[in-house]
Amino acid sequence: MELVDFRIHKIERGKQYEGIYGINVAKVNEIIRLPELTELPGVPDYIEGIFDLRGVVIPVINLAKWMNVTIPENKKIKPRVIIAEFNNIAIGFIVHEAKRIRRINWKNIEPANFSASSEAGGVDKSKITGVTRIEGDQVLLILDLESIVQDLGFYQPEISDEKIQSTFSGLALVLDDSSVARKIVKEFLEKMGFDVAEANDGEAGLQKLEKLYENYGDNLSKQLKVIISDIEMPQMDGFHFAAKAKEDQRFAKIPIIFSSSISDKFSETRGKQAGAESYLVKFDGNKFYDEVSRIVTQYEQQIAN
Repeated sequence: MELVDFRIHKIERGKQYEGIYGINVAKVNEIIRLPELTELPGVPDYIEGIFDLRGVVIPVINLAKWMNVTIPENKKIKPRVIIAEFNNIAIGFIVHEAKRIRRINWKNIEPANFSASSEAGGVDKSKITGVTRIEGDQVLLILDLESIVQDLGFYQPEISDEKIQSTFSGLALVLDDSSVARKIVKEFLEKMGFDVAEANDGEAGLQKLEKLYENYGDNLSKQLKVIISDIEMPQMDGFHFAAKAKEDQRFAKIPIIFSSSISDKFSETRGKQAGAESYLVKFDGNKFYDEVSRIVTQYEQQIAN
C-alpha cells in the first residue's frame, strides 16, 4: 500500500505536537496550494468552502477542524490541499504539510485499538481506521475519511420500499474497517432479508469463515450467499482476502462483491483478478441492491442445480 504522508500541527496537553497521517495514493488526484475559496452558508465549520478546479467544483474540508484539534498560533504553516476522490466525487482536504509517499506492507498496518490515548494523538479514535509504525518509532494514523463522505451526504444508502420486491434469506458476511461503512452495508443487507456477520479486516474475515464452517460444515455454501468486502483494511486487504478465500475449496464458490470508495479502473481489474464476482463504488443504494440481487440470484440457481 502506498500512502501520502501528511502532517497536522496541534497543541496537546499544552505542548506543540505534529500529528502524522496517511491517505491511500490510489485516492489522491493531486496536491495543490490552498486556493481562494468561496464560503458556503449553513454548513459545518470544518467545510472551509468550495473552489473551481478546471471546471469541477471541489468542496474543501479543514482536517484540523474535523478532528477538533487546536492549532498552535505561533506555528508558521503553509497549508496544502490534497485533492482526493471518493465515490467518483473529488474532495479537497487542507493539511499543514505533505511530506512524502510511503510504501507500507498491509501486514504492518494494525487496527485502531489503542491501549492509550497518546497513541491516537488526541484524535477521536472513531475517526481512525488503522495505524503503522514509521522511523523513530513514530505512529502514522490512517483517518476514516469515508465518514466525512457520509457526513456530506455523498452516500445514497436509502432506497424505496417498492424497490425491494424480492426477499432473500441466508447469511451475508461484511468486511470493512470503517464502522460507519460497515453499519450502512449491514443495515441494507438486513433490509434485503439477510442475517449479517461482520469482520473489520481480511484476516478477521478468514477467521469468521472458519468459525462459520465450524457451525455449518459443508452446508455453509448453501447458507452464506454473499461476501461484501472493502479493499483498504489493516492486517490483510480485500484483494488478499478474496484470493485466499477463493483458493480454499470450502469457500471458493461463495460470491464476493467488493464495495470500495476507490473508483479507479485498476482497482476494479485487480478485484476481478483476485476472484471477486463484482466491484462497486460505495455507496449507492440502488446500484448496491441491483448488483447484490443479481449475484445472489445467480448463486442460488448455481447451488440448486
